[in-house]
Amino acid sequence: MNKILWAVLIGMGLLAPFVVYPVFMMKLLCFGLFAAAFNLLLGYTGLLSFGHAAFFGGASYVTGYLVKSVGLTPELGVLGGTLSAALLGYAVGSLAIRRQGIYFAMVTLALAQIVYFVALKAPFTGGEDGLQGIPRGDLFGLIDLGRVYTVGGSPLGLNLYYFIFFMFCLGFWIIYRTIHSPFGHVLKAIRENETRAVSLGYQVERFKLMAFVISATLAGMAGAMKSLVFQLASLTDVSWHASGEVVLMTLLGGVGTVLGPLVGAFTVVTLQSELSSVGSWITVIIGAIFVVCVLLFRRGVVGELSRLLKRPL
Repeated sequence: MNKILWAVLIGMGLLAPFVVYPVFMMKLLCFGLFAAAFNLLLGYTGLLSFGHAAFFGGASYVTGYLVKSVGLTPELGVLGGTLSAALLGYAVGSLAIRRQGIYFAMVTLALAQIVYFVALKAPFTGGEDGLQGIPRGDLFGLIDLGRVYTVGGSPLGLNLYYFIFFMFCLGFWIIYRTIHSPFGHVLKAIRENETRAVSLGYQVERFKLMAFVISATLAGMAGAMKSLVFQLASLTDVSWHASGEVVLMTLLGGVGTVLGPLVGAFTVVTLQSELSSVGSWITVIIGAIFVVCVLLFRRGVVGELSRLLKRPL
């Protein structure tokens, strides 16, 4: 992608907390990374998972527990949550990749429901109340992530925001490099014609598992960051609704595009925030918007824009 575009996007991210409410912006970044990680699996490998919330929410609980009960610093908490998502992703992926199509999706959903049950019944998760009061702590024992600065009369949590922004950029860079590596080209070949990839000598199941683990790991990183932002890990994070939302975000923005999941995540989260006053009708409104976009933009918003500009986005 154009280096100027990258520079503009990074610059907007650095200035965003002075324009947009920082907590809302951090939520956008967390869900943006979640959607981008899911897109690596669906858009570039052709695997539809209905259980990605297990990694997102599971890492959220692990990070919350490590920071609150064990007393680890936030960076170690996020690392622990991310590693737990990687291990869970390996376990789930090892079972799920033995099936294809809808059977693969159903296996991931079933295993994710097991994680949901554990989060509901385990003694350290808080049950239906969730794991509350997660401290933000001191980054490397030096930088207070809970510190609030007053800029122009408005309180801003800049330390936490820039930590989240850095982690988002790191995760997104990993996804970008994966997509544009020889490994990424093999994933695309598997998506387009798995039989031919096998005939060329590629160990397809091994590549699928690696893609699944990378996707689960980065989804876990997003969930770990979210637990610090909201100081809460709840059942909502591991529910099948969260898995459905990330599918919606990816399809809305554009499957198989680099920026599509970010646009989809930003759109859905913004709509949820702006339309929160309408109550349960928000689901109907977002559903209607999704149907319209699917009918008018079959490749997603970014996919259609990329087609018109005749360049990948």
